[in-house]
Amino acid sequence: MISGTQPNPAARWRIEKNGIAWDVPSNPFSHHDHVEMSGRKVSVIGTYGIDEAGQVVCVREVIWPMLRTKPKDERAYLRRTYGREFDPKITIDGEQLLPTELKQIGFDGMLSIKYLPFRGATIVRELFPSTKHTAAIERWSVTNSGSTSVTIEVAAARAAESDHGVYGEYSLEAVVLGAGRRLLQPSETLECGVVFSARKASDPPLNCDPSREATDRREFCDSVFGTLQLECPDDTLNTAFCLAKLRAAESVFDTAMGLVHSPGGGNYYGGVWTNDQAEYSGPFFPFLGEVTANDAALNAYRIFAAAMESDYRPMPSSVEVEGDSVISGFGDRGDAAMFAYGAARYALALGRPEVARELWPAVDWALEYCRRKTNMFGVVESDTDELEGRFPTGTANLSTSSLTYGALCSAADLADWIQKTQEAHDFRTRAEDLRKNIESYFGATVQGYQTYRYYAGNTTLRSWICLPLAMGISDRSEGTRDALCSPHLWTLDGLATEAGKLTFWDRGTLFAIRGLFVVGETQAAVRALQAYTQQRLLGDHVPYPVEAYPENDQAHLSAESALYCRAVVEGLFGILPRGFRRFDCTPRLPDEWTTMNLRYIKAFDSDFDILVDRLEQGIRLRVMQCQEVLLDRQLAVGECCEVTLPL
Repeated sequence: MISGTQPNPAARWRIEKNGIAWDVPSNPFSHHDHVEMSGRKVSVIGTYGIDEAGQVVCVREVIWPMLRTKPKDERAYLRRTYGREFDPKITIDGEQLLPTELKQIGFDGMLSIKYLPFRGATIVRELFPSTKHTAAIERWSVTNSGSTSVTIEVAAARAAESDHGVYGEYSLEAVVLGAGRRLLQPSETLECGVVFSARKASDPPLNCDPSREATDRREFCDSVFGTLQLECPDDTLNTAFCLAKLRAAESVFDTAMGLVHSPGGGNYYGGVWTNDQAEYSGPFFPFLGEVTANDAALNAYRIFAAAMESDYRPMPSSVEVEGDSVISGFGDRGDAAMFAYGAARYALALGRPEVARELWPAVDWALEYCRRKTNMFGVVESDTDELEGRFPTGTANLSTSSLTYGALCSAADLADWIQKTQEAHDFRTRAEDLRKNIESYFGATVQGYQTYRYYAGNTTLRSWICLPLAMGISDRSEGTRDALCSPHLWTLDGLATEAGKLTFWDRGTLFAIRGLFVVGETQAAVRALQAYTQQRLLGDHVPYPVEAYPENDQAHLSAESALYCRAVVEGLFGILPRGFRRFDCTPRLPDEWTTMNLRYIKAFDSDFDILVDRLEQGIRLRVMQCQEVLLDRQLAVGECCEVTLPL
């Protein structure tokens, strides 16, 4: 039985349209949290809440990833933290406004803080990144909530400093915009704002208007919310999916390498990683259809392809600091398998023949590398896995072999598409052999469950036993389901990385949920998805999936949000890209639901909806495009349907 499946009656947050809100009680208890938001040239981590003294907490940590402070240092980004001393000084009829009591905190892509009325004024502040400038913005709105006119004055303020880095001298500035005095009639609102910016000293000063910037940010959020829409009976899932799309899509940075998607989290910017970008987020972005994210995904595959050597030395695990640093310090993490799996899935889902042909040589190289790393037992060796030695992996681990299997299956479909018949046959043969070898080498009874050992000699359950399921291997699905959902691994925060340890990495939980759906363990999967979502969307650290605990203070890495969305797209709706405008669909409608829809899907160079309804016997699957029915079929529960979209 999965723990934590029941909603917390004391949940702090409630759902609002495309977001969440915390209605702060009159006697609030101490609580604070943080959330990250990103634009093309900046990222801001807003910390908010109430401290032990009952004071409002609002701290803005602003990071400028492309204004680097040290050469070759992967974490040396220009960054500053701005506290309450940078709040604008506002007076009403000569008396300074000191709002101290919160009414509500909300998040819908912009962090909003609403205060209880103070001296006849209602104050709202919104924090968000600029969509195109090297600036974070805080917009303040002051409304006269009294019955008589008042004089509002906003004091001018500017704090400037300089720093030095890779590109010479940097100019930083925190400036109040909208300063001045105004007579405010009842119900009228005054707006002002604080702009936190940085630039190369040789560049012209920024010209940021807080209201215009707020409109730009809202338009970006709405464009993401308006595509790939989940409609299901559980509004918690709908809202979490909506916000996860945003976190996945917003973390695209304009670097010297071109547009790149990066994890963020206060530590990882201006670079690409074979797991986060190649394996996790890249295959998702075609479904979302956000142009810059798709462009960044393709650019990541190109960057890694350029690093592949003819002598088949290990490919880098990351290319960082705008291309100045190629990282291979952890040895081979199974990076070639990660790349091949992600690139093949991306090309199939994108649906553009020219991209499929362009990426083919790199996919082929990566799978040849994996072939050369195959040991005498027929499984693929690597020095470690993506956890980079934090937990033991032996000489051959389940992750690398499972990813290679998934890559071989998708690469075979890719080869068929671009008419490489022999390669397709060879890859399918290798995949079948590898599947048998995964069973013989990794299949084991671990802590009483008929599941997988993670490496030879492993005797404790690991979260990554879910990976064969995510790749469609159902040989040990029942035992693996029981192990994943057992008290040995399942916690309030999802899966523990290893039984008996407190450490968790959300990526393991999200792969597991997707894998359970893929192999037809629908009820276990939806219970896990609901329990996990309740905790992440409405718990103590919201609203996104996180990287890990206790590492990196539970950062909101963007690729984890892409994995959340893939648990829905590829898991719940069972979409498996197979070829040019062609995919398999195996809907996994939970027993307690009568319907679920996925609308405005942009994959396969198209735009279509998938609608699933329960029938007395089985389910009804419809594929719609511009109100036209492309497919209408009755399926048995668990039946796969092949779908081909028109040109």
